[in-house]
Amino acid sequence: MSSSIKNTDKEAVNAMSKKKQRAVVICPGRGTYNKEELGYLQRLHSDKTEIVSLIDDFRDSKGQMKVSELDGMENYSMRTHTAGENASALIYACALSDYQAINKDEFDIVAVTGNSMGWYIALAVAGALKPKKAFELINTMGSMMTKGVIGGQMIYPIINDEWQINRVQEQKVMQCLAQADQQSGCEVYVSIHLGGYLVFGGNKAGLKALEALLPVVQERYPMNLFNHAAFHTPLLHDVSKQAMKLMSAELFNAPEIPLIDGLGQIWQPYSCDVEQLHNYTLSTQVVEPYNFSKAIEVAIKEFAPDKLIILGPGATLGGAVAQSLISHDWLNLTSKADFIAQQKEDPYILAMGLAEQRKSVVL
Repeated sequence: MSSSIKNTDKEAVNAMSKKKQRAVVICPGRGTYNKEELGYLQRLHSDKTEIVSLIDDFRDSKGQMKVSELDGMENYSMRTHTAGENASALIYACALSDYQAINKDEFDIVAVTGNSMGWYIALAVAGALKPKKAFELINTMGSMMTKGVIGGQMIYPIINDEWQINRVQEQKVMQCLAQADQQSGCEVYVSIHLGGYLVFGGNKAGLKALEALLPVVQERYPMNLFNHAAFHTPLLHDVSKQAMKLMSAELFNAPEIPLIDGLGQIWQPYSCDVEQLHNYTLSTQVVEPYNFSKAIEVAIKEFAPDKLIILGPGATLGGAVAQSLISHDWLNLTSKADFIAQQKEDPYILAMGLAEQRKSVVL
């Protein structure tokens, strides 16, 4: 037998014996398709014609602009690209295409989670909704406010420069929230626990009152989020009721991969109550806070992944995920400096929206 054949046999055995890396996939929420992401589908997913055609055909039947056209526009438009009915479709198309591009020979996907709208994408990725049904849900929810956005969202940090959560600062912020909410005509709530940040949702008066009470930090916070409604707050009760009428539990299946929701609950493939999953998706998480930080805590502690893979577009979730890891001293990470050093040496978080990290994930 020639040495070249022996070497080929050895390579085949080594490839077969190579252990897959355990990975938790994290799906992005609203606000991740920005100016830098324009053309994301064209650049990275020209081969994903099935997904894009499915979405384009659905939107075309509703008289909406195709995602391929939105992604292919010459210039980015804040008003056009961040509108709920457009942003949600673009992000779903990019994220689902990214998931399909993951090298499944290299990674064993042990769980899926997401932030806010990313929960809907997580349902598709985990197989709890078939791609067309998932898009029907995403497009319906994203189009609920075409006649006017309900309330708004604002983000504010509760961390120091080393990405460590400052509990005293957090307490002060919550006191400001309570004070603003008590003012006449004001409604404002915690919307998302986002690593070292709190996202608030409320009516215009409530957000204005809270903004006046919070000290300005880093010369940019408190920051109002453009074209974002008061997601995950009681202000969306009517949206939830309408969604429950429009979409039945029959849209859903048990997931094929464990799902971690915004309460930190795990929805398992063989013990999932589909009615409850439907209720959580269209009722609970629409009107109650979304605890993304808790979802990441459950992901690392219950599934012990070798890597966390963040789907694109964009990579804005990376900071929030890192801050969640630091808050639990995960991998002995206690500061921003620790995290940066870890990422340089052996990245634990792989964001597919970043070209260098993407190389480690795709086929």
